[in-house]
Amino acid sequence: MSRFSQTDPELTHRLTRRGMLGVAAGTTAAALLGAAAPAATAAPGTAAATASGSRGHGHGRPVLPPGRLGIQLYSLRDKVSTLGFAPVFAELEKYGYDEVEFAGYTQGSAGPITLAQLKRLARNHGLNPIGSHVGYYSDDPGAYTFAQNLTKVLDDAQALGLKHIGTASGPFRYGSTVDAWKRAAEEFNTYGAAARARGMKFYQHNHSEEFSFATDNPKVRLYDVLLAETDPDLVFLEMDIFWAYSGQFRFSKRPDGSAAPFEPLDYVLKQPHRYPLFHVKDGVSDPSNQYGYDMVDVGDGDIDYKRFISAVTKLRGQRFAHHWQAEHDNPTDSLTFARRSSKHLHSLREKC
Repeated sequence: MSRFSQTDPELTHRLTRRGMLGVAAGTTAAALLGAAAPAATAAPGTAAATASGSRGHGHGRPVLPPGRLGIQLYSLRDKVSTLGFAPVFAELEKYGYDEVEFAGYTQGSAGPITLAQLKRLARNHGLNPIGSHVGYYSDDPGAYTFAQNLTKVLDDAQALGLKHIGTASGPFRYGSTVDAWKRAAEEFNTYGAAARARGMKFYQHNHSEEFSFATDNPKVRLYDVLLAETDPDLVFLEMDIFWAYSGQFRFSKRPDGSAAPFEPLDYVLKQPHRYPLFHVKDGVSDPSNQYGYDMVDVGDGDIDYKRFISAVTKLRGQRFAHHWQAEHDNPTDSLTFARRSSKHLHSLREKC
């Protein structure tokens, strides 16, 4: 279904995330790039790390709205599996996080835990469970996915008090043609209607491949099909900003070589209500990498989050309408990543 090779790191990321869930049941890029990036390998406590942690600091209003910083727990799966949720949540509380987004409800955590206990534990540490990633479909009829076990997925989300429930799987179930994506979009509409009936929003999280072109009509960007064919009152998007800019790098030309530039931020500015959630993930520009970026801790890369977050939150009525989830697929040290990312994002200030 996916056109990636088995050695593709993005595919590996998807498959790894899907495994974790199973445990639980070019031309406009400069507009959002920093003038210079701190060293990607700077260790906490070094001059470079300190500088990146305070970049954008000033006396203006915080760029990040209060109460809206979360973290995707997939980034901390190693600590959850060895330490358990309680010590990890205690650290996140210490670092100033407000919310958590799940990628499975056990993640191999030390010792069993019920959904009620997990909800209470998060709340005891001042963390609001805001969303969760669940698989889209599987060949296994008993799989914990939207397609195979929608009622169970929604029951669990409701038990946790989630306001959002979504998938990090791309809409490639039926292929990469326009009709294939229309078919997937219709299924997403069904999941969205079921979620809304429970007081939740269904959402889809992108990787870069969603910005590729339909195999039967290379003039059509697949992401545009998803937006056009899903009901805006039923299906929402969680833009992974890193992967969106990777998509810009990879797919700003059509297969025939003709120009097809796009700006990820423009999608949000045109329909801000469709993007309640974001993944805040950073990268250093690297044209030699097939994805265009090397993933780094938030604040160490070239994506200008001061500009991106400000552009969204300055829209009328939108300051508190979105949730910003820090993430790194494979951090060198996950708790260090969490701490430094929070410090950087909290340091950003609007110009006076």
